[in-house]
Amino acid sequence: MQGLYLVTPDWDDTAALLARTEAALGAGVALLQYRHKTAGPELRREQATALLALCRRHGVPFIVNDHVELALELDADGVHVGGTDISVAQARDSVGPGKIVGASCYGDLQLAVDAERAGASYVAFGGFYPSRVKRYAVTTPPSIVDDARAAVRVPCVVIGGMTPENAAPLVARGAHMVAAISSVYGAPDVAAAAVAFGQLFGRR
Repeated sequence: MQGLYLVTPDWDDTAALLARTEAALGAGVALLQYRHKTAGPELRREQATALLALCRRHGVPFIVNDHVELALELDADGVHVGGTDISVAQARDSVGPGKIVGASCYGDLQLAVDAERAGASYVAFGGFYPSRVKRYAVTTPPSIVDDARAAVRVPCVVIGGMTPENAAPLVARGAHMVAAISSVYGAPDVAAAAVAFGQLFGRR
């Protein structure tokens, strides 16, 4: 796992969501997470099904935020859980050993250590910078990336207001993936934005 970790915005316009996602996938994405906090069950299933098909076409792993049942129904590649969702251990038990389980660890290294022990495939830290999408305290220090590299063996993801410019120092510290929403989906040129993130990892 290395590169751009693309997370979908809360868009009800499925056609726009798919068009911009496909543009990014074609330019290079390491992992796609479907996240729509306000969607109802029918829209969520419709969008997740269509996004999974895009990911299969482009060879990109597809995971679902929060909704383990939906991930199982679609045979997605995994799930991502946060602090108010089911536990990492419960998610791992539900999806089995062959799927991806991601864990939000905010600015807490111990959460990352515990998540790895419980079966997490990667740990995500943040927010590092103010976000246009998520509301949280921007209190995660860059040094946590160094600490995580020493404390856990699973890949480290950085999140929160990421741009290619402000993510660069975190990648230099050893972050394996950079999670982004607005910097890609809100960019004038989605493909160029995805490429710019990929270049942080030596991709052209």
